[in-house]
Amino acid sequence: MGEKILSKILVVDDEKDVVELLSFLLQKDGYEIVTASNGREALEKVAADTPDLILLDVMMPEMDGYTVQTKLLENPKTKSIPIVILTAKGQLRDVFAVAANVTAYIEKPFDPKTLRQKIQESLAPKK
Repeated sequence: MGEKILSKILVVDDEKDVVELLSFLLQKDGYEIVTASNGREALEKVAADTPDLILLDVMMPEMDGYTVQTKLLENPKTKSIPIVILTAKGQLRDVFAVAANVTAYIEKPFDPKTLRQKIQESLAPKK
């Protein structure tokens, strides 16, 4: 049988500890992980090699998650990449509520089980 094809996840967060934790958890689950520490770097990584899903922090230097999400949505090549928003601010959910590419919201600190579930749901084929 062929090897399992891994989903590639771009983890975008300016907190190094969060990136390391997410990378560790998701690599353990068999995902290929690419990381970025700010929005500008995230867009560069997406342009170089399109991920299957993006875990996107909201509050970051250089370019925040709102701007990244908007730029991805404006580009026909990236508008369908599912985004899971990571945020310490629950009220930010309303700002993204109508965004077609935002599939889930995870509030920090996050529960690994909930995170895994939201990622699996976001990567599942649409019925």
